[in-house]
Amino acid sequence: MDLVDLIQEKRFLGQEFLAWLWFKSEERGGSVDVPGRGDVLVVFEKHMLLEYGEGDASEKVICRGLQTELKEARAGLGLAKKPEQARLRLAFGDYEFGVTLTAAIFEFRNIRLPKTVDAADEGKDGDSLEGRVLERIALFEQLIRLVEDLFRMFINIRASHLWNEELVKIRAWIESGAHQG
Repeated sequence: MDLVDLIQEKRFLGQEFLAWLWFKSEERGGSVDVPGRGDVLVVFEKHMLLEYGEGDASEKVICRGLQTELKEARAGLGLAKKPEQARLRLAFGDYEFGVTLTAAIFEFRNIRLPKTVDAADEGKDGDSLEGRVLERIALFEQLIRLVEDLFRMFINIRASHLWNEELVKIRAWIESGAHQG
């Protein structure tokens, strides 16, 4: 099996992860309790791309709006549309990140790193520049670890006997969203 076929076959995991993460974020008002890490703020913002169908018959729908206005996207979940891409705000400790995450290959797009030091307050010499670059790399690594921890939590539930119970909760959450508005 070549890489493209493998990605197509396994893309459902990323889509399920985004749907599960959206549910988890709303279950406790944006706070997700990640084992070994503690509470992580997860907020779905402004933009979500949903996919429906397979192969040539697939359709994509873009839903935009404030977090509370993603009702159309949530209703789409009830119509078997799957999240393919979502704009997220993640916060842990003193840092807040923005990222658009694609489900199929876990591509990170439009990353917004936390602002730490104003470049005007720092020197223009090589050491200062190197420090800023290294700091940005460290922030990228923190974002990646944060998403990995959330995905690990999802996979541990997905691969266990707890998944059926979680599915019941997710379906109830989707159903409750269909009746709002």
